[in-house]
Amino acid sequence: MSSINTADSVLTNSTQDEKLKCHPPHPVDVDSVHCLQHRVLNTEKAQRMAEFFSLLGDPNRLRILSLLAAQELCVCDLAAALDMSESAVSHQLRTLRTMRLVSYRKQGRNVFYNLQDSHVLNLYQSVTEHLDEIAD
Repeated sequence: MSSINTADSVLTNSTQDEKLKCHPPHPVDVDSVHCLQHRVLNTEKAQRMAEFFSLLGDPNRLRILSLLAAQELCVCDLAAALDMSESAVSHQLRTLRTMRLVSYRKQGRNVFYNLQDSHVLNLYQSVTEHLDEIAD
């Protein structure tokens, strides 16, 4: 029985090693590749991250984030600064709130929006800095 398990194990390892062969062939560090396979992003998290980044693929949302990175603002101030309708800004803010990128607070009849937390600000600043670096 153990010889069957060993044979199955060898067959499985052989099949995995076959998948790792490159074309054109060159030496592959199989141990290193196997080690990396434990660090690869799982499918569910990769899907959530893809959705997150696709949400940031809208220029108007990024423009809103750029203003909120500077200060807390209400919808009417955002709309005026962006030359957009309040309805359009509200729609974008709703999407940003759903992904927990922005939060809000009410003060009387006014609603003020800000970035959810420092992670969002850091992400925004990092991308901005990166784009400024590669533009030079």
